[in-house]
Amino acid sequence: MDVWALMMFIVLMFMLLLGYPVAFTLGAIALVFGLTFLGLGFLDLLPLRIWGIMTNFTLLAVPLFIFMGIVLEKSGLAEELLETMGLLFGKLRGGLAISVILVGALLAATTGVVGATVVTMGIIALPSMLKNNYSAVLATGTIAAAGTLGQIIPPSVILILLGDVMGVPVGRLFMGAVIPGLSLVIIYLLYVIFIAWRYPTAAPALANLDEHQWNWRFTKKLLKSVFPVLILVIGVLGSIFFGIASPTESAAIGAVVALILALIHQRLTLRNLLDAMQHTLRLTSMVFLILIGATAFGLVFKGMGGDQLVHHIFTNLPGGMWGFLTVTMLLIFVLGFFLDFLEICFIVVPIVTPIAAHFGIDLLWFAILIAVNLQTSFLSPPFGFSLFYLKAVAPPTIRISTIYWGITPFVILQLLVLLLIIIFPQIILWLPNVMDSLQGY
Repeated sequence: MDVWALMMFIVLMFMLLLGYPVAFTLGAIALVFGLTFLGLGFLDLLPLRIWGIMTNFTLLAVPLFIFMGIVLEKSGLAEELLETMGLLFGKLRGGLAISVILVGALLAATTGVVGATVVTMGIIALPSMLKNNYSAVLATGTIAAAGTLGQIIPPSVILILLGDVMGVPVGRLFMGAVIPGLSLVIIYLLYVIFIAWRYPTAAPALANLDEHQWNWRFTKKLLKSVFPVLILVIGVLGSIFFGIASPTESAAIGAVVALILALIHQRLTLRNLLDAMQHTLRLTSMVFLILIGATAFGLVFKGMGGDQLVHHIFTNLPGGMWGFLTVTMLLIFVLGFFLDFLEICFIVVPIVTPIAAHFGIDLLWFAILIAVNLQTSFLSPPFGFSLFYLKAVAPPTIRISTIYWGITPFVILQLLVLLLIIIFPQIILWLPNVMDSLQGY
């Protein structure tokens, strides 16, 4: 029967590549194979699994953080940040690209909604970069990569989902992701600075910045755009890190603060509020439908002995733990070319997590490795979502091949950071251990 479980997985991959809806494909395959090989009685366990999802307090943070991100996106915060940072760094070669990366990092730490960030920066920053004679390859690559930082920088939705799937506390995952996230920001900045130095025509300084003078007026504008973001980041993440609030409670606080910021910016209209609520409902429904389908698939897959077969294969790989880690990272990276991060999170991760535990791998470290690896799925052609988001708002002169060339060096930089955190686990584990010691654990 375990061979049929493997066939079940192959059928799933084939159906997904044909473009069938993920949630319904997972559920349908689970029902067909479950009824055929295990009988109707075995599926009595399924309602209990679904009830567990519906009553999961940790997963409540998902719609709250999504809502917070969408409200902030509609509050005009991104526009203010991009304009202010552009003036701040515009006199430097590569200054606009540096601004995009820094704004991408700040938005990632407040919104965590990749699509909204990429679209917003594509609409605002890309025309300005092209107008100032930036290389289209560098401009598109920088925007796509910076917009995808929300995948790893807390409060990231994928970290919440990974924490639930792998049984790792979400607060510790947020702490563990801080330094890898900052490492990505720094390595992106160094790359842009190098390109601007090596190829001055690819990232020139802004020619017209007469309006920019470092005076009290500009300082006030800078503080007005950056200060609310910093307050929100410190409030949401600080309350989690110091054990004051759970991730779900801090997400609720963040959602309220986002509404207040939108009100201050005079963007809290009924239309914007309804749009944010509808967008949150759609995204949350998609996530939970896929999760329910994946739960049904996982139940039948394990019932047919598929988990034991995969366990046997992975534990007998040459190289032991490092062989398993190498194959797992390669598998997730390759699947990222064809599948969405949610599909990988709900289908592949539950299968490999028990094997990682068998090898004695720290699941916190393993979860962040997976999160950084999954981030490449947003940038990997042919189905990288960030690429399509950017192409949808880019001028007609920007070809999809230009965007592909633009993101290539950034994917390589992401893989370099992934290699660094594999070689040096303390990059991930240091901050959670420090926070634990401060709290007396």
